Amino acid sequence: MKNISKVIWSVEAVENLERIIQYLQENWTEKEIKKFLKKLEKTISIIKKQPLSFPKSQYIEARKLVLSKQTTIFYKVYADAIYIVTIFDSRQNPENLK
Repeated sequence: MKNISKVIWSVEAVENLERIIQYLQENWTEKEIKKFLKKLEKTISIIKKQPLSFPKSQYIEARKLVLSKQTTIFYKVYADAIYIVTIFDSRQNPENLK
């Protein structure tokens, strides 16, 4: 599959990312926040280059990529775009994904 340059974020994914960043701002140092955001950026870049490399989720119709022990990205692959369905806090009940 060719590289995909377009990434679309769902409203839920954006809201969840904002909550995660807010939590980090309250509990982590600026250096750690920058490290997390850099890792997120690098991960999105990998998804764009190799969108089918990550396994399908057992919870929702999407692929999943574990960003950190606490954070999983769920995304769908289309011919011309990657759609970020949600960024999920792994400490939550997986039933919340449905």
